[in-house]
Order: sequence, then C-alpha cells, then structure tokens
Amino acid sequence: MNKPLPTDHAGGPGAHHAGPALDRTALEAHGLGRRFGRSWALRDCSFRLPAGRICALVGPNGAGKTTLLSMAADVLKPTQGTLSVFGDDPRTPASRGRVAFVGQSKPLYPGFTVAEMLRAGREMNPGWDQGVAERLVAQGEISLHTKVGHLSGGQRTRVALALALGKRPRLLLLDEPMSDLDPRVRHEMTAALMSEVAEHGTTVLMSTHLVSEMDAVCDYLLTITGGRVQLAGEIDELLAAHTMLVGRDNGHISPPELAPHTVVSTERSGGQITALIRPEGPVAGTWMRHQPHLEELLIAYLGVSDVPPLITPSARTGAGKDDAA
Repeated sequence: MNKPLPTDHAGGPGAHHAGPALDRTALEAHGLGRRFGRSWALRDCSFRLPAGRICALVGPNGAGKTTLLSMAADVLKPTQGTLSVFGDDPRTPASRGRVAFVGQSKPLYPGFTVAEMLRAGREMNPGWDQGVAERLVAQGEISLHTKVGHLSGGQRTRVALALALGKRPRLLLLDEPMSDLDPRVRHEMTAALMSEVAEHGTTVLMSTHLVSEMDAVCDYLLTITGGRVQLAGEIDELLAAHTMLVGRDNGHISPPELAPHTVVSTERSGGQITALIRPEGPVAGTWMRHQPHLEELLIAYLGVSDVPPLITPSARTGAGKDDAA
C-alpha cells in the first residue's frame, strides 16, 4: 500500500498522532451487542481501534455498521456489552465533545445560509475551529451567503464535513457520507478530508464499500458480517496472514491438503480451484500462490459468516494497556 501508515507507538510513522499514553485507544468494544426487537444488529463484538488510525468499516448491507457508528456517537445505546471512546462511555459529555458523526442523510437546515450553519456549529461546540470549517467551505467555492437548500449534493456534503471537522473531533465517524457523489467530487472531498485529518491527528472510522477509497486512505480494517466482527487490524498484516491458491480441480469437495489450514473460501471454474486460506504452516500440493489483494480478501469474507475471526494484536481488547502504564 503506497501510503505512510500511522502508528500508536511514539517515534514511528505517524507519531504526531499519538497523544498522552492513556489516550492511545480511540474506540474499544467488549462483548458489544444491540438488539432491535427480537433481532440482533450486532452481537458479541470485541475489538480495539488505536488512536491515530484511519479505519475502513466494511460489511454487507444490514451487517450492523450503522448501528456500531450510532452507538459510538451516542445515538443508540448498547443492549449488551460496553463501548468506550478514549476510555469514556459515549454517553458522557467528555466523550460527546470528542466525537463527530456524519451520516448518509447529512442533516442540515435547508433554510439556513452556510454562514448560519457554521455559526450554529460554533455556538454548540466550545472547541470550535472556525478557520478549519471556513477553509473546507472555501475550497469548494461555496458562498457563505448561499442557503443550504440551494446547494448541490457535493456542496451539502462539504458543509456537513466542515461542521464535523470544525468541532475538532478526536474521533470522526463517517457513515458513507459521500456515497451519492460522482467519482470526481468524491475524490476531491476525500482529499480535502484526509488533509484535515492528517493535520490534526484525528482518528477516523469510516463505513465504505469502495475498495479504491480504502486502499488510498485507510491503514486499518474492521469487517462485520452477520452482526459479528470477522477481521480487525492493520490492513497490511491482515493481507499478509492470507494466501490465495490456484490449482487443478481434482473433484474433491475440499482438497485434503488444505485440511490443516483455515479455508476462507473456494471457487471452481474451468477445471481449476481457487482458495483463500489462512495457512497454519507449509501448504502441501502443487499450487500457484500469491498474497491476496484487498478486494479479493473482502469479497471472500463478506460472503461467509462461519470462518473464525482474525484479530491482529493491536486490535485485541486490552492491547495498549502496557503502553499506558
């Protein structure tokens, strides 16, 4: 991946993101669950997001991504388990002041001018940064005197992000706010957003379906399928833990030489079998093999729900406690 990878350890790449030792965990869930009626949107989710990371939140529709973001933003309360934001319950005033949430609906007041929206942001947020908010708006060549109801979709998205970043959050939650934008505008908005995030060391958890977007800006990954965590950790480490195999299809339901390994998925076509595995040592047999691309990894995991989860060390709950001691 051709980008600098932030780290929560002082002295390494992205060390400007690291705050006080006790703040090295941005988000941590223990047995987290949320039920709507008799159905669970999330269940038994445990993971850690280190501070300073830009994390892609991925899963099929209905997997529980919006539910997780809403709980972190104190829009929803957990049914079971706990969720902390920089060590605090999301319901506390301290936590609310550290978090900004931009959802797909981007609720703005259509009768307000852009200037009035920014003024509302300033009045509601003690740590408001007017310069950051106005800079994002100006980069989009948006007049402060224009009413929100007259803005295009891309312009409304820019104003919503300006309001979020003007708050100077330590954790920015994004629920596909740019999903309705054309590729050019989306690219411009992503570049502007990441510039501000890098400057202020903001931790980002962003729900997205676009692999190109993840590959360009994200260094951390959290996948949810069927309401449960499947993958969590550094993207490079997750990719390195897997191997893609291509070999001759001998008609076995599952090739016996793959029995010692965790098989994520298999596909058959044209007399060949392709398997994504988590190897548990040397792989027997004659195979062409390569490390999977991010898209291959995601396609495989989003199509299954019975594969044991893979959580890298930094994403395990309790990680970073020694650093804080």
